[in-house]
Amino acid sequence: MSTAPSPLQFPLGLKNLQADLHRAHAEYQALCRSLPWSVEPLPGWEAKINPNTEEIITPGREASPGYTPEQVAEEKRLWDTVRELSIALSTHPFWAGLEQGPARVDARMALKNHEDVLAAVTATAAADAGKDDVAQAA
Repeated sequence: MSTAPSPLQFPLGLKNLQADLHRAHAEYQALCRSLPWSVEPLPGWEAKINPNTEEIITPGREASPGYTPEQVAEEKRLWDTVRELSIALSTHPFWAGLEQGPARVDARMALKNHEDVLAAVTATAAADAGKDDVAQAA
């Protein structure tokens, strides 16, 4: 019966794929948070308020201008990247060496939280933050 590998047994390429996936997913989430609530232009609506308690029953929403063509393209690009990295990660030959079941799940969770992976993601985030600081100062 196979056991979950120690964190030191993950191949460098697999750890790099996981770090890339973490970064791409974070970038995708950040983009989505910045986008209008609707892809297509749609009208907003007023909040529904309980006439007796004046509590909001259903919150209102401002009209959505929809996505620009650039936003559509960027959302698609990032989602394609996340999907491709997910496929590459899940089909990596490393996983074939582990028995299906709890050992493989434990190894997958260990990889997601591996210190080398998290350090690579943190280093990239710090470097990106430094670039933002330099750009704002200019």
